Amino acid sequence: MPLDDRYQLAFKLYPYERSTDQDASAPVRHPVVVVGGGPIGVATALDLGLQGIPVVLLDDHEGVGQGSRAICFAKRTLEITHRYGCGQPMLDKGVIWNLGKVFHDDRQVFEFNLLPEQGHRYPAFINLQQPYFERFLVDRVRTAQAQGAPIELRGKNRVDAVDVLDDHVILDISTPDGPYRIEADWLIGCDGASSPLRKMMGLDFEGRVFEDNFLIADITMKADFPTERWFWFEPHFKSGDSALLHKQPDGVWRIDFQLGWDIDRTEELKEENVRRRLDAMLGPDVEYELVWTSIYRFQCRRMKTFRQGRVIFAGDAAHQVSPFGARGANSGIQDVDNLGWKLGLVLNGTASESLLDSYDVERRYGADENILNSSRSTDFITPKSKISHVFRNAVLDLAEHHPFARPLVNSGRLSVPCVYDGLPLNTPDALPNGPARTRPGAPCPDAPLEQGFLLDHLGGDFVLLGVGVDVPDTISAHGLVLRGLTVPASGDIRDRYLGEAPGAVYLIRPDQHVAARWPAFDATSVPKAVARAIGKD
Repeated sequence: MPLDDRYQLAFKLYPYERSTDQDASAPVRHPVVVVGGGPIGVATALDLGLQGIPVVLLDDHEGVGQGSRAICFAKRTLEITHRYGCGQPMLDKGVIWNLGKVFHDDRQVFEFNLLPEQGHRYPAFINLQQPYFERFLVDRVRTAQAQGAPIELRGKNRVDAVDVLDDHVILDISTPDGPYRIEADWLIGCDGASSPLRKMMGLDFEGRVFEDNFLIADITMKADFPTERWFWFEPHFKSGDSALLHKQPDGVWRIDFQLGWDIDRTEELKEENVRRRLDAMLGPDVEYELVWTSIYRFQCRRMKTFRQGRVIFAGDAAHQVSPFGARGANSGIQDVDNLGWKLGLVLNGTASESLLDSYDVERRYGADENILNSSRSTDFITPKSKISHVFRNAVLDLAEHHPFARPLVNSGRLSVPCVYDGLPLNTPDALPNGPARTRPGAPCPDAPLEQGFLLDHLGGDFVLLGVGVDVPDTISAHGLVLRGLTVPASGDIRDRYLGEAPGAVYLIRPDQHVAARWPAFDATSVPKAVARAIGKD
């Protein structure tokens, strides 16, 4: 079966069905409405639904899209989706890759290995076409629905207008059966880079637009290429100013060609012209079939603020980066991870809605970090002046022979999870000589336990983690009941959570980020840190 047929089978995952809201005499109010059925929107609905929060997702389509689009999913993303219950199927389907090679012209400059240290459930990266990633999320939604999770997916429901009031939002929706209206206490915009919702509200991005054009070609081919990331600067096969090769599941390969600024997009997408570039790269003896092609330009921009009263934006609707470094979908899933527990606490009355301002603060911080790294990658890959081009090539020449120059080569700094350094929800570090990687604001690194992994026991609620220090089984603070977890101070746990300290106690947020840490349990300090972590300080 050709791959495009398999994508087609995955397309209509939630075909249009008439809802009871369309027959109501007055607009029905929902706690949360999500706009957009891509990976960020479905993940948002899943996160909230698994908390027992009723959520309606509106999508103007009826399921996942076609074409590979996002393909590199990072370890942190897999850890988040594991908590949702679908990380393992993604890993099973995906292509694990650890080795990358950088070429200049016809020479290999150097290679790098992303194989993470031992003691983690998930690898550094997998390659998995976005339609499959989305399908696994929707499959998990279906399982959750069968188990009673209050999630509703509405296909062919297009939002045409929004009216944002002080305490709710009114949405006008079009369907095959005509228009109807609903209300939402909270509206989450996950409707992508072009975001009709953002435009309806008269909002825009700030940042840089890059005019360079890149051709994507998904192909199936009979070739003995290894499962590695290959990147060429000024490739000898002359198919573009740069080129990138990735392996995907089902024998599909993703190839990107940098085309330049002034191109005829229609002409470049003609099959004979795409094949001309592929033939020059692959040689005459490689048999291949075209599956999907597209041309993209990109931006490194974000909204000024991600929260607009009762409307909150996430994913590409809130921020955009270049594809180099796999920072788009991965950062969007981190948005969901950050937003879900905070909105849950607001809706159940444990926290005030001001906690949602911390979503805006923390995820703008993460977006700025991604934009900085993405812009630097793009400037290195696509030098904008003669002198910057000379400098770039001098770095490549040095890197071929001198290891000190290799960190200066930037073919896309790969996505890493954000550390919320110095932001308001964190309690100042109180663990002398503790590892920097687990400081307040950092995501918890995984580590093996006698049974399973540490992250299996963290996330979804607040946890008090004792490392070589006993902590209570439960502790109540500010309307929350914290779970206590005591683990031995040995092996990878010691290296990652103790460092030179004899023992440690960590307060872990529901998104597995460190909120505070101390050398011992202190019944006074813990409630203060909880208050700060939920915005009551």
